[in-house]
Amino acid sequence: MKTRTQKLLLVLAALALALVALPGGAGAETGGARTTASAEAESGAGIAFSATRWGGATWYGPGFYGNRTACGQTLRRGTLGVAHRSLPCGTAVRFIYHGTAVVARVIDRGPYAKGFSWDLTNGTREALGFNGSGKIRYAVEMQYARP
Repeated sequence: MKTRTQKLLLVLAALALALVALPGGAGAETGGARTTASAEAESGAGIAFSATRWGGATWYGPGFYGNRTACGQTLRRGTLGVAHRSLPCGTAVRFIYHGTAVVARVIDRGPYAKGFSWDLTNGTREALGFNGSGKIRYAVEMQYARP
């Protein structure tokens, strides 16, 4: 009998295979977003599944320093974090901008600017070298403990 975690991993693997089988293969243009999928084993940490996409991002910080975020953290100038409308607090997201990668956790809700998916904190923006607003590559990381 398969455990719930094993069933979930099978579904994720099937999804990854389905993405590769799309016309054009992994990385094909799909509605303006390029998507690739991979599943990899990590020793001791279980399986991590990530889908890399392109999305719009802005940044925020000044004027909000010292305030509590929607996830209960105090925002400071160097805080590494990101705001997203629906991902659970604490979800790790890897951002890649001009070859620089930074992993930040969801700590707030937003963005409130129309047409954008992410609101980077100033600390995350500085770590990436991201200026203003624009397209950024991201991967949502979901980790599962081994049964």
